[in-house]
Amino acid sequence: MADKATIPVSNTNIDSILQEQRKFEPPEEFRQTSHIKSEEDYERLYRESIEQPEKFWGRIASELHWFKKWDKVLEWKNPWAKWFVGGQFNLSYNCLDRHLQTSRKNKAAIIWESEPGEVRTLTYQQLHREVQKFANVMKSLGVKKGDRVAIYMGMTPELPIAMLACARIGAPHTIIFGGFSSHALIDRIHDSQATLVITQDGSFRRGTEVKLFPAVEEALKSCPSVKNAIVYKRTGTPINMQSGRDLWWHELMANASDECPAETPSIRFTSFTPRAQQESLKAWCTPPAAIPLGLTSPPNGSSTFTKKTLIGVPPTLDGSPATATSFTARYKTVRQL
Repeated sequence: MADKATIPVSNTNIDSILQEQRKFEPPEEFRQTSHIKSEEDYERLYRESIEQPEKFWGRIASELHWFKKWDKVLEWKNPWAKWFVGGQFNLSYNCLDRHLQTSRKNKAAIIWESEPGEVRTLTYQQLHREVQKFANVMKSLGVKKGDRVAIYMGMTPELPIAMLACARIGAPHTIIFGGFSSHALIDRIHDSQATLVITQDGSFRRGTEVKLFPAVEEALKSCPSVKNAIVYKRTGTPINMQSGRDLWWHELMANASDECPAETPSIRFTSFTPRAQQESLKAWCTPPAAIPLGLTSPPNGSSTFTKKTLIGVPPTLDGSPATATSFTARYKTVRQL
C-alpha cells in the first residue's frame, strides 16, 4: 500500500506588528497638575487596589457624597459581591448638586456639537435646573421611586438630562440604543415593566434622519405597562401622537418647577443577586440564544469606580474636572479584582 501523503505543518502563530515600545513623557507642567504624577504613583495605587481593595475603594468612595455612609465596603459571598452595603447614595446629586457651592457651577458640564453642526453648552447650574425640571415632569405623570423608565433617544443633551432626572427621583432606567427595532423595544420594556418611555421624533446619524418615534409607536401596541411617552422634538418630522398618552417634552417643561430634591435611594431588586441592592440602571446583554437578559446595576459601586478611573486625568486649565476616561488604567485596575 502506498504511503499516505503528508502535508508539513507550518507555524500557524501570527506575528503581531502592533508592538509599541516607545514612551512619550508628558510635559512637566502637565505632570504637576495631574493627580497621578508618575508611573511609580500609578503602580503604587494599582498594587493597593489589588492587595487592599476594601481600604482602597473605601477611601475613593469617601470623596463622593453619601446621604448615609456604608456599614461595610465589600460583602463577598462567591459569586456575589455587594459594595458599600447599607450606604445611601444619589447619582444625580453627586454629578450636579455637590458642585453648585463652588465656582464650578458656572463652568461647562456639557459641551455638545451635533452632526448638523449645532453647538450647545450647559453649565453645571444650568444642567442642574434642567434635570430638576424634567424630574418634576416625570413626577407630574405619576412616576415615583421604583418605577421603571425606558429611554430611546439619539445623542442630544436631553438624553443625559433624562438619565440624571431618573436617578434624582429614584426611577431605574434602561437606555435602549436609538436604532433598535420595535421588537427590541418590546423585549426591554416588557422585561423592565417600564411605565414611561422617553424618546424623540427622530435623530441624525451619518447624514440621514433616523425616525425613532414610529418604532416606539409600534412597540407600545404590545406594551400595556406603559402609561405615557414623552417625545423630544429634534428633527421636526411629522409623527402620529396618541392623545392622552404621548406628550411633547417642550410643552411639559414649559411650566415645570425647577426645584426637586434628590431622593435617598432605597430601591430594591432581586434579579441576578440573592440579596437586595440599590437599583439605578438596567442594561441588557444578548446571549447566543438572542434572548436579551436584563442586568440591574446599583449606583454606589459603579460611581466610585468611575470616579477612580478619572483620577489620573488632570483638570482642565481653568480648574474644571476632566471629562475623559483612561480606559487603559480602567482595565489594569479591575482585571484582577
